[in-house]
Amino acid sequence: MDEWWLVFVPDPERWGPLPEEGVLGVRNLPAAVAAVGLQPGDPVFVRPDFVVDPELLEFVLSSEFLPLERETRRNYALDIRLLLTWLWRRGIPWRQAAESDLRAYREFRCDSPLNPSRISGTKWDREASAFTRLYRWAKVTPGPVDSQRRADRAADARSSRVSWLTPRTWGLWQDVGLRGLGPDGTPVPGWDGRTELRNTSFVGFTLSSGLRRQESGAILTFEVPSRPLRSGRYCHGQMARALSRSKRDRTFYASVESLRQVSAYAESERAWAVARAQAQGRYEKLPMMRLITKVTTGRTSTVHWVDRDGVQGRHDLSLLDWRERQWLFIEGPQGPEPASSRSAPPAIKESGPSRGDAELLAGG
Repeated sequence: MDEWWLVFVPDPERWGPLPEEGVLGVRNLPAAVAAVGLQPGDPVFVRPDFVVDPELLEFVLSSEFLPLERETRRNYALDIRLLLTWLWRRGIPWRQAAESDLRAYREFRCDSPLNPSRISGTKWDREASAFTRLYRWAKVTPGPVDSQRRADRAADARSSRVSWLTPRTWGLWQDVGLRGLGPDGTPVPGWDGRTELRNTSFVGFTLSSGLRRQESGAILTFEVPSRPLRSGRYCHGQMARALSRSKRDRTFYASVESLRQVSAYAESERAWAVARAQAQGRYEKLPMMRLITKVTTGRTSTVHWVDRDGVQGRHDLSLLDWRERQWLFIEGPQGPEPASSRSAPPAIKESGPSRGDAELLAGG
């Protein structure tokens, strides 16, 4: 093999069944990974000889890399892996890479006609940031790349490209993309609308509130706004800091009409899906479930729960990220049901590793 590999530490509920005899001599692989200091989502760099690179493992656990957001760590790791492979194939140890090597790599990534997947200047700037962190941590001087140097930044980078839709075009987009209608407004033959109400209510709520997709998708049932403001057109809710990019609590507003659509979905499509999952025992098979026992309010709201083993826990509601929220359940009429934003919100008042990866993790 002539390329580097990346393995990401799975979330607790995604390890899957491990062999009783252990993996490559490791009896309890999740515990062994945690003992190293790795957390779910952390990348592990595996050399082409299938050995976990100890130096890059130190980088992943360093203050240069660990404080980054999980998705940023993932993106940076993918970028670094490509550079490591490119250098490996040329017999260049990554610590010994010179400015000329990084210039050649940039030319290949951005401009070379031999590269069938050339990238934009904006993408290169992100990669340069990842490489800068790596070489700064490794104390390589002079650094072969520095995202603060004008020469190492792309001149054609664009921070964003925003396209605005008129209300008419937006309505057409929803009809064609979410409701299965043709441009003339008639139903398209063969349209499978099993999740039509879910999709349209989610998009309507997200558009009305101005929330990001991850934010609106991680709101719990009891966080969905329900009481209209004095004008009667909008409700206000609180966005948890763990879900926001700014890492601060903030207030958001959503139209009563969009919330009615969410309630309609929760009382129909969603209720049917939950009932079917309960009847089939799907929730009992989940490896991670925390049943909410109470939510206390005050200066801060605290969620109290009990897990499958009867162990009680609690945490500040505003500090629960979207993954932890997926583990939360509430006691419904027919048994436990998810408490995520895809669950039933209150009605609007009128005044929701594979085994191969595990073996690679044990290979170092």
